[in-house]
Amino acid sequence: MSGPVVHTASGRRLGAADPRQEGPLDLRLVPPALAAWAATALALDAPGRWVAVGVALAVCAALGIVGGTWAASRANRARGPGPDSGQAGGGAPAYRWWRGTAAAGVLLCGAAGAAAAGLHGADARSGPVPGLAQSFARADAEVTVTSDPRRTRPQIRGDHSMPASLLVDAEVTRLTTADGTVTRLRTPVLLMVTPGEAAGRWQRLLPTTGLRIGGRFAPPRHEGERIAAVVRADAGGPPEVIRAPTPVQRVAGKLRAGLREATDGLGTDARALLPGLVVGDTSRVGPELDDAFKATDLTHLLAVSGSNLSILLFLLIGPPGYALRSERRGLAPRLGLSLRLTALTGGGIALAFVIVCRPEPSVLRAAACGLITLLAIGTGRRRSLIPALAAAVLLLVLYDPWLARSYGFLLSVLATGALLTLAPRWSGALQRHGVPPRLAEVLAAAGAAQAVCAPVVVVLASRVSLVAIPCNLLAEFAVAPATVLGFAALAVAPVSIPAAQTLATVAGWPAGWIATVARTGASLPGAQADWPGGWQGAGLLAAVTVVLVLSARRLARHPWVCSAAALLLVLAVLRPVPLTRIMSGWPPPGWAFALCDVGQGDAMVLAAGQGSGVVVDTGPDPRPVDRCLRELGITHVPLLVLTHFHADHVRGLPGVLRGREVGAVQTTSLRKPAEQAAFVRRTAAEAHVPVVPAVPGERRRLGPLDWQVLWPAPQVAGAPPYFLTEPNDSSLTLFVRSGALTLLLLGDLEPPAQQGVLRRYPALPRVDVLKVAHHGSAYQDAGLLRTARPRLAVISCGTDNPYGHPAARTVEALTAAGARVLRTDIDGAIAVSGAGDGLRAVGRS
Repeated sequence: MSGPVVHTASGRRLGAADPRQEGPLDLRLVPPALAAWAATALALDAPGRWVAVGVALAVCAALGIVGGTWAASRANRARGPGPDSGQAGGGAPAYRWWRGTAAAGVLLCGAAGAAAAGLHGADARSGPVPGLAQSFARADAEVTVTSDPRRTRPQIRGDHSMPASLLVDAEVTRLTTADGTVTRLRTPVLLMVTPGEAAGRWQRLLPTTGLRIGGRFAPPRHEGERIAAVVRADAGGPPEVIRAPTPVQRVAGKLRAGLREATDGLGTDARALLPGLVVGDTSRVGPELDDAFKATDLTHLLAVSGSNLSILLFLLIGPPGYALRSERRGLAPRLGLSLRLTALTGGGIALAFVIVCRPEPSVLRAAACGLITLLAIGTGRRRSLIPALAAAVLLLVLYDPWLARSYGFLLSVLATGALLTLAPRWSGALQRHGVPPRLAEVLAAAGAAQAVCAPVVVVLASRVSLVAIPCNLLAEFAVAPATVLGFAALAVAPVSIPAAQTLATVAGWPAGWIATVARTGASLPGAQADWPGGWQGAGLLAAVTVVLVLSARRLARHPWVCSAAALLLVLAVLRPVPLTRIMSGWPPPGWAFALCDVGQGDAMVLAAGQGSGVVVDTGPDPRPVDRCLRELGITHVPLLVLTHFHADHVRGLPGVLRGREVGAVQTTSLRKPAEQAAFVRRTAAEAHVPVVPAVPGERRRLGPLDWQVLWPAPQVAGAPPYFLTEPNDSSLTLFVRSGALTLLLLGDLEPPAQQGVLRRYPALPRVDVLKVAHHGSAYQDAGLLRTARPRLAVISCGTDNPYGHPAARTVEALTAAGARVLRTDIDGAIAVSGAGDGLRAVGRS
């Protein structure tokens, strides 16, 4: 023999102690699970008669296949042994029998999935609720809460910010319509509540709580949803509770409340993140941190997942493959637990996990995936767990057919399947190239999960994270200690809050590290790359991923190619400004003024030196202005000017503050709308940035910049009262000189205020650049336009905005006055350099 015989799956010599030899992948349950999944997804909103016909046809076909296979087998046995039989060297009859049985199983599972989906879909569409929703009618109802309340993000609608609402999943159990008709039923709905001062009481609602509500019913936003209607509950007071939650839910609620209390003294990020890591409580996670987790593909850490449970089980039974040995690891042998008692303890932990994290479908899915991971830990045989994963998928979609259309369920199954199939092979390949085993396992797991999940993320977000794998690797080492210590704090809190606070403080260190990783990764200029959305974009990304994976072995033989690819990826993520300027021509050299593309809002930058700029307004969303400033290379903002407090000018403030040194925020003196003014003060205070009012007529100089506040003017007797009450007419208006370049920035001034500027400054000189007021609305003062005579007029407005900005007559008036008109909805961000006849403007369309 040329050498020892080696088992191909384990890579170890046959006969070696514990070679952990595994056979080929067992995929027999995969087709039935996929058939049930697909049939369930298709049948949820299909007409009942078509579902019934499809189920009947599938069952008949399955019975026909089984009958035909059985008859053929019986006939073969009657003929006796022959050259084609399994007894005479031929396996064709046996193969046909297994093939027929498998086909029948696939059809029956598909029929079962379609039948379950049809029943659930018909139940959601039956009763009076869908009719009320279609007619937008009002009704009173008694409902049972089925989920924790979750807060929406404040929405920007034009110049104001819509208040955050609470969303609560519920079941209508008793309905009273306007004509007094009372119906008892069980129909799922989504409650939408604007809680006001009673937000705390609404936020503390527990599943199984009974409520009495009144409100207007509306159709679901998308077809085929689990809910039959959206109920916009009457705003105002606290919830009217008619039935207390079950004892189990009260205990679980107290445990979660104890964890929140134990984390109250932690830093902002750790305080928000630790409950999310442990029990999926994201009520404290703000929009900025949430965006950072999305940009780095770390959002799975904020949701209850199978990894949470697997960490606890790993702590109990130790590393893979050791649970059945005499040298068992983990806490179980140290506590003297037998194998049977260890299994029971693991089951108890899983049950407690489901109860504390709420028995919702997502938690049940996580528990199923966690138990699969438990089998992997206990046996060390990952490949044999594919049937277990397929069985879990089959049972879960039959139990809750709506999971078949859940992106979270899809991502969970894909990630688990990748960890069971791709990750071991990739880990082995990395180890053969000299990567240490532990690092190889972590790299393979992160890479495999990202490879299979990224196409689904593209469907949802139309972007690809270029920092997902390194961020997941850096966060991975902190997840286990944060989770274990967080669960310990949760368990100890009912007994001793001080002890729980100590545990939470220690757990806050790794939790803070995870938040730092997310924020740092998201702050990189190229953290995300735009990608075509929808399933076409997903298919394209999947094809690119397959090509890269198949060519990886060849590329590994050429280290210079790999090094060049890695360097290109690093440059794409860091996007150094000189390189970006060379590649895209943006920003143009010597730019002095830039109008950022922030959608329907305003955000401008005046260059004040290397890496420094005065920012005027921030737009409605932190992300676009942050991206614009990064592309311009702005790291220092000596002054941030907010012309007025409308949401489309100030809500992007966190994006300017993110990762930059900001000297001060200057605002208009009219603090309206009050909630937006309060938002600015609160956000600036959290960043330790002072807020100062602008003084009418004041002049400032900063580097090459020299500007004067033209408006609001000092109030004098007899002045029109709207100057004191209207936010638009109180907009800070700046006349700016940057070298020889002159600019007039009008904010959102309306014609009366524009006329006031002209009366106060009748000798206003001609300007190179005019930032047209109020996104180019039709309300402009022709006299001011004639006096300013701008060479270039720039308009900030959103694509297909509902206000018709910019107005055609405004564009025509500017063009007639000799101005070149550029607008962000067509030209993208706009950068200006030069002055006078040498004025140049570049749009980044």
